[in-house]
Amino acid sequence: MTREEMKFRTKNYANRIVKLCSELPNSWVAQTLGKQLLRSGTSVGANYRAICRAKSSADFINKLRIVEEECDESLLWMELLVENNLIKSAHVHELMQEADQILAITVASAKTARTSIRS
Repeated sequence: MTREEMKFRTKNYANRIVKLCSELPNSWVAQTLGKQLLRSGTSVGANYRAICRAKSSADFINKLRIVEEECDESLLWMELLVENNLIKSAHVHELMQEADQILAITVASAKTARTSIRS
């Protein structure tokens, strides 16, 4: 996957997070979890763009770790929304699959980058 394709994919993920958060119930719990999800989910795209501007291998790896953390955190917020019956699992299933895939790509990229630095 090229950088441009990943930029598109992470931006699309962020847009889907925005849409999901705008559809959440108006309870204070749903809104609080939604704000956390909105921050972490949109951060995935923003921080991936920062990866594309990394100034060194170490900077690249550090930014990858941030994307990894934010993507994993967004999964947590979606899990909590489902487990607390604030949204239906079916409503976020595909979005959670996308988060898992972005997370796997990011982890693999970081592993490859760390390996290439050692070589």
